[in-house]
Order: sequence, then C-alpha cells, then structure tokens
Amino acid sequence: MAERKAFLLRLDPVLHEALQRWANDDLRSLNAQIEFLLRRALQESGRVKSSPDTKTGRRETGGPQD
Repeated sequence: MAERKAFLLRLDPVLHEALQRWANDDLRSLNAQIEFLLRRALQESGRVKSSPDTKTGRRETGGPQD
C-alpha cells in the first residue's frame, strides 16, 4: 500500500456529523469516506486519472463487495 500523509482537518460540527452518518451508511471510516469523496471530486474535475476500483466505489483497503 502506498505511503499515507497525515494532516489535521478542522470541520464544522454539522459537516462532521453529516459526513460521519454518510460514512456509517457506506460502511467506511470517516477518514476513508473523506478520501473517497475527495478522490471522486478530483476524478470528476479531470485533475487525476480514474482507476477501475474507484469507479465502483471500492477502495484499495477493502470495503463493501458485491
């Protein structure tokens, strides 16, 4: 697995709660949910290349499988 960079992210409490609920619904950690959403936004804007795993919503680290 690729090396990860850690950094502090300050969020509005309402945004944090909404993201946490969404992560729970998708069976992801909050960190994985934020990374998933950021990756998807970057792909949709054409700033990074799309990969087959992220198109299906599956992550390199695992997650819900069909």
